[in-house]
Amino acid sequence: YQWCMANIYFSYLTFQDEPKKFDKFIVCLKKIKELELPKNENQFFEKCAWKILKMVFALKKQTPINFQRISEIFEIVKSFKFTKPSKEYSTLFKAFQKEYKNWPLFVEFVEWWGLENLRSEDYKPQEYGGRKILSIAEQAFMGYSKKLLEGKPLDAYGQQIEWDYDKIQSFLPKLDSIIVLHPEFLYLPYFKAKLLMLIGDKENVLSTFLPFARQKQNDFWVWELIAELFNDVEDIELACYCKALSLKSPEDFLVKLRLNFAEILVRRKYFTEAKVEIEQIVSTRKKNDWGIPKQITEWSDQEWFKTTNSNKDNKQFYSQHLKKAEEILFQDFPDEIIVVEFVNEGKNILNFIKNKEKHGFFNYSAVLKNPKVGDILKVKFTDGGQEGFFKVLTASNAEPHLKHEALKDFTGEIRIINPQNFGFIEDVFIAPALITNGNFTTGQRLAGTAILSFNKNKNDWGWKAINLVK
Repeated sequence: YQWCMANIYFSYLTFQDEPKKFDKFIVCLKKIKELELPKNENQFFEKCAWKILKMVFALKKQTPINFQRISEIFEIVKSFKFTKPSKEYSTLFKAFQKEYKNWPLFVEFVEWWGLENLRSEDYKPQEYGGRKILSIAEQAFMGYSKKLLEGKPLDAYGQQIEWDYDKIQSFLPKLDSIIVLHPEFLYLPYFKAKLLMLIGDKENVLSTFLPFARQKQNDFWVWELIAELFNDVEDIELACYCKALSLKSPEDFLVKLRLNFAEILVRRKYFTEAKVEIEQIVSTRKKNDWGIPKQITEWSDQEWFKTTNSNKDNKQFYSQHLKKAEEILFQDFPDEIIVVEFVNEGKNILNFIKNKEKHGFFNYSAVLKNPKVGDILKVKFTDGGQEGFFKVLTASNAEPHLKHEALKDFTGEIRIINPQNFGFIEDVFIAPALITNGNFTTGQRLAGTAILSFNKNKNDWGWKAINLVK
């Protein structure tokens, strides 16, 4: 009897799977639920899944979307016994997660559906209309993360929000696992960092966020989040805002960022710079017919604003501070101490040596000004070095008077080899240019500094003078 009635109701579903027949569709679903079919009728529920999918997709194409109807379907579907995992079950998820942002039951739906039921196919990118879209799995973890971050509003205006910290704590290990197994899911570390911030675990936020931030460092909102992490370290917070605003971003997106930055500048009495930011905010808001915030009006009425001359922009101010922010991105990379061996100013390339095992060259234009042979530098490299070329992340002069194994001081009598006009002081090679410039002669007692250098002709290491005096 149950089986016969189930098939009758299913046949009705087939003719009621469009929004204008929603009431009849719900009646059929309820009748199927009331039959309480046994668990071994999975195939029947899988057939139902395709009808449910069609109705939910159709409802979500309407304007406005009636989420109450989608919730009604979900409340019934919760009792259906699907094969897990299965293609039909994944398709069901795909239907309900679309337009999840405005569906209040999305978190409950995900917990009922169970992210552990994702199939291996669900972790692969999809293609629709000739373009690639995120995999079902990536959408699932991102969507659930966003809703946890959003919390539950306790008033009509969203001024008071309640977050479920227990759900966040239980979800974080699952998120960790996916981040490790699927590093191609680029945005998940960002959401993990936001969740860690929400529960107050600042200690682990930065290490989670940095790999993602390095890939998205040209997006202003990355620096906005780092500024939030360092809101108790004024210089770094300010530097992060400078970095964010130094990037090329549409002005309409920067209004809130500039307002927060202006508050910092006013607090620190950078009145000229604050006025520039405020005037830019006003200009953007007027262009878009947006209202002027009360805070802006209050500042405009204050004496400092009326008496301060404004600059055209804050670009110079940004450039003075942003390096401190950039250093944060690579703080988990080790510092290495190297010595400059040769500088090609025309190409902005310098050769360096750390020791006999690590040496090469890199482009210094973005990190150094006027490096000189013999300078001791503190640098951070990316991993490895291809054919001697290294990519440098940060570079600065090391602390004064720092010693290095690739440099040594020497004294002794010079022995000049003619007619080539090069020379030696003990085991230190003296190039002809040093001899000519100093007008030195054999037998003079000289002193200088030598750098460890590889002699390609002899295929051996030796010492080469970089300066020489009487």
